[in-house]
Amino acid sequence: MTALVQHEIGPFTIDDWHALPARADGSRLELLEGYWLVTPPPSGPHQWAEKQLVNLLDRAIASTPNALYAVGGIGVELGTARRTALIPDFVVLDTAPIGNSFGAEHVRLAGEIWSPGNTAREQRDKLDACADAGIPFFWSVAQDGRGPTELVAYRLDGGRYTPATSVRLGDGPVHIEESPAPLEPDIATLRL
Repeated sequence: MTALVQHEIGPFTIDDWHALPARADGSRLELLEGYWLVTPPPSGPHQWAEKQLVNLLDRAIASTPNALYAVGGIGVELGTARRTALIPDFVVLDTAPIGNSFGAEHVRLAGEIWSPGNTAREQRDKLDACADAGIPFFWSVAQDGRGPTELVAYRLDGGRYTPATSVRLGDGPVHIEESPAPLEPDIATLRL
């Protein structure tokens, strides 16, 4: 579930986002088109899947000649004009993850694990924001109470994401090219 923070003034900027203190309750505060978006702390199955996806990406990018870094839950500044800064569940960066947030130009892949409370509009808005920022790949992961049920890998094509590969629970390992390095995830290994 996601909720908007109630404030009397807006829209807000990325500088405003940076000026806020860390949230003690584990929730994530994002800025979407100038307005705050609060996401509750991720559930246990969500966190487990995030960890497994980061590990999977780490193993895949280790074979590339480029210095790439897979990390979870880090800030991504998608653009001052859009007034958007998100905290994807996992990203692959082309720069060392030193700091709290990174410009979209350093993000090779962004991914979200959607909870049942995430609305279709929120999903579409985040996908569109990442596409507008030029992030080459996006992974959308659906889940139920035990973890992921489907992963859809998108490729940026003409400024919009095109779904290219889908992996569903029960498919076994499926080859994905929509990543900084090819890999073969099996959804069953991401579940509790």
